[in-house]
Amino acid sequence: MTKTVSNEAIIHVELPTMVVDLKRIKKRLRHYVGEAIIQYGMIEQGDRVMVCMSGGKDSYTMLDILMELQKKAPVEFELVAVNLDQKQPGFPEHVLPGYLAGLGIEYHIVEQDTYSIVKEKVPEGKTTCGLCSRLRRGILYNFADEIGATKIALGHHRDDIVETLFLNMFFNGQLKAMPPKLKSDDGRHIVIRPMALCSENDIETYAGQRQFPIIPCNLCGSQEQMQRKVVKEMMKKWEEGYPGRTDLIMRSLENVVPSHLADMKLFDFLGL
Repeated sequence: MTKTVSNEAIIHVELPTMVVDLKRIKKRLRHYVGEAIIQYGMIEQGDRVMVCMSGGKDSYTMLDILMELQKKAPVEFELVAVNLDQKQPGFPEHVLPGYLAGLGIEYHIVEQDTYSIVKEKVPEGKTTCGLCSRLRRGILYNFADEIGATKIALGHHRDDIVETLFLNMFFNGQLKAMPPKLKSDDGRHIVIRPMALCSENDIETYAGQRQFPIIPCNLCGSQEQMQRKVVKEMMKKWEEGYPGRTDLIMRSLENVVPSHLADMKLFDFLGL
């Protein structure tokens, strides 16, 4: 027997649960972002933080949580939102300016046609992310100098870091991930990842409930042959079978024992 329920009843029952979940997830995200900032010394008094906005769920969430923490932080710092318009066909260039203007914060839209360069240089069927990210990084680093930014905030999260660890192990022969904080190769910039301890699931749920105007990446987002997608699927299956495994792997990156690896540069095996 089926039971008919009116729309009004559905809203009455489900809406409070959604609100509670949103508050709980927001609290957890704020906790982990705050913990990462303190643990790795990401933001200091007087910092001018350039928040890189791609239009994806991660960058929207990062800006949202940083704005929340800014109100109660023990130090004063500025937030400047920056989006790189890469001139991808069909890119809705009005979305981010409209959203950022509504927040009342300083923002900049940098226009550079990297899309054409990537499509010209990368053979059809090959992964575009490597060249795209290098071009994007160079442009954003230079713009950080122009606006006097002292830190550059990227939206990578815990799952990105763990996936990068396995990508480097499987395909580059390196035990290397994404650090929560780093100095650029030229020594000019400090890059921070405030969401380094946050799970992608929390971010996705939060972004969906907050109804951020997500802009999909149509340059590389649909590339099914990307190895990162393969690793992501592997991690998803692991997490389903062993809940909490991704968190454990992330914690292992914080508890490295050089004497139990094999890098001669990190431990004096010959001197034993």
